[in-house]
Amino acid sequence: MDQPKIKRLLKLIALMSGARVYSIDELALRLNTSPRTIYRYIDTFKEAGFAVERIDDYKYRLVSVGQGASDISNLVFFSDEEAYIVNRLIDSLDSGNSLKAGLKQKLAAIYDSTSITQHIDNKNTARIVENLMEAIRAKRKVRILDYVSSYSGKTRSYLVEPFKFTSNFSDLWAYDLEEGKNKRFKLFRIGCVEVSEESWSCAYAHHDEPMDDFHCHGEEELHVVLKMNNTARNIMVEEYPLTESRIRSCEEKSSRQGQMWIYEGVCRSLWGIGRFVLGLQDSIEVLEGEELKEHLRKSAKQIVKRYGRKAS
Repeated sequence: MDQPKIKRLLKLIALMSGARVYSIDELALRLNTSPRTIYRYIDTFKEAGFAVERIDDYKYRLVSVGQGASDISNLVFFSDEEAYIVNRLIDSLDSGNSLKAGLKQKLAAIYDSTSITQHIDNKNTARIVENLMEAIRAKRKVRILDYVSSYSGKTRSYLVEPFKFTSNFSDLWAYDLEEGKNKRFKLFRIGCVEVSEESWSCAYAHHDEPMDDFHCHGEEELHVVLKMNNTARNIMVEEYPLTESRIRSCEEKSSRQGQMWIYEGVCRSLWGIGRFVLGLQDSIEVLEGEELKEHLRKSAKQIVKRYGRKAS
């Protein structure tokens, strides 16, 4: 990238992260370039992981969410899995590389910053996220309207206290005031939200659940040990990168399947790991985890009941 272009990008970052919100035409004028180029730079910011907020059709700004996120370095967000992959890439550098230590320090700073939302192109979802962000900042209750249930397909409303987005900002953690418990809401299932003037009353109860390697949340800690072949191991690492650090080679080798591997970890729910094992049941053996084995047995019975061949 040529130096003048880098200077324009840095100046654009400074302008878009300041207190004033500029229009596309104003930004183009200040950078002595075309509006089309400004839009192209904004697309570059999005692809690089910056949080770009659309104010209207002609105004954009770089935003930070929550307190203490004013430093420009905090405008980059990595999910757990993205940070893990980048960390592995840095570790692969030669030990004598002078840049390695600095990259690790910067990654650590970015990795700890979980307060930045990705840009959302869908206008309705973007509006919902903006309203929820404002409610979280102001500690206000909101009414979630027309939320579509994943089980019944029916819609209903919730009065909640929103307090945290999940990694990648696909879900919202909020305290359901009617049921008196914390819930995770899928953003794409929300019809709209209404921000109340009423402040939180149950902040003491706000609590998000930890997530396991298979993208499931929960308070349970279910210890599991799996033995799998190369195919299952490779698919597991590709789909769930955080599992890699908990996989070790198995001394026992299968004459039919070759090298075998052991995964040992803690699951928060049987749904995620259960779906993975069922999909590769010929390549995986559950060595430990009675709850998982029972879950698989029940799932197998349901499959046979639904698709089993009827007696003639």
